[in-house]
Amino acid sequence: MLQTPHTVYIALGSNLGERELNLRRALAALGGRQGVEVRKVSSFIETAPLGGPPQGKFINAAAELGATLGPRPLLDALLAVEDEMGRQRTERWGPRVIDLDLLLYEDRIINRPGLQVPHPRMHRRRFVLEPLCEIAPRAVHPVRGASVADLLAELAPRAK
Repeated sequence: MLQTPHTVYIALGSNLGERELNLRRALAALGGRQGVEVRKVSSFIETAPLGGPPQGKFINAAAELGATLGPRPLLDALLAVEDEMGRQRTERWGPRVIDLDLLLYEDRIINRPGLQVPHPRMHRRRFVLEPLCEIAPRAVHPVRGASVADLLAELAPRAK
């Protein structure tokens, strides 16, 4: 029996090495995993780092996945791709070769140690909402009850 894939959204970011290539490699690695299909990918945008030590700018994007994996196995797959690509977790919000965050898993709300869906800070982060809005403006944040487009509109305008 074939399982219907769940619609899932992730955020991607990189500020070390060949940033755009890092995002493309992560997407290819995810698409090559059983139970994961990359359906849509946003444009890549360059953003300033938020918090953490002094570091270079990020390239950020969002992707829609079709996943037959449950939320925890999907998060484990994201973390495995980060590890395979050499992600070092030495400093919170420090520079990274790749960062993959699970943003939304359909309309589920999950609050377990090591797994929070929707992502707890996504609604405050322009670098997440802008690319996500490009591919899923009507996706709804299940806790806030607002669409991605509405959440983006609520943020202060981008500094020029």
